[in-house]
Amino acid sequence: MNRRFPGYDVLVKRHTPSWNEQTRQVIDARLAVPREPRFLTLEEFRTLEAICDRIMPQLPDRPHVPLAAMIDAKLFEDKRDGYRDHRLPPQRQAWRLGLAGIAAEAQRRHNAAFTELDEAERDRLLSAVQEGKLRGDWDGMPPQVFFAKRLLFDIVTQYYAHPTAWSEIGFGGPASPRGYVRMGSDRRDPWEAVEAGNGDEAKVRRANAHLG
Repeated sequence: MNRRFPGYDVLVKRHTPSWNEQTRQVIDARLAVPREPRFLTLEEFRTLEAICDRIMPQLPDRPHVPLAAMIDAKLFEDKRDGYRDHRLPPQRQAWRLGLAGIAAEAQRRHNAAFTELDEAERDRLLSAVQEGKLRGDWDGMPPQVFFAKRLLFDIVTQYYAHPTAWSEIGFGGPASPRGYVRMGSDRRDPWEAVEAGNGDEAKVRRANAHLG
């Protein structure tokens, strides 16, 4: 349930003047990302899924954003950011090293796969990665840099690139072709989502259900 923007589903805009055909094609491709890995091994993919669940927990009453699948697709297509921290290798190599390092740390600490750890154990291990408090050598890649510049960046970026997240934050999607006109603080265009206040959720839900 979308508590902040009740009744709002950005995908309702699909056949309205808010989106053109190019926008629809891009979003359809994003929604159709294969759920099975094409670049990562199955073990790496399952580890990544478990990491994503801790970095960006998702509510059960909302459509699930397939974060691991989206990151795998980025790696499979080798879509790069146009820049990278000089302390990191290229993204494909960085992800393989990082996932292997996290898996090795789980074995060292718990004699188990990362996917077999409980939530508290996963969080402690990821905190150690974030703080660089690990024993292993990730082939010269600083774990804390991987955490900040690759792991955290990719997971959060992919989450907010998905329509489920757009509905959650009241975003109308790409500004093409309609665009946004009222850019000032606390101003909204008529086709943008209405945010709920105290006691007006039912009214806002009705308004958001008819946006186009």
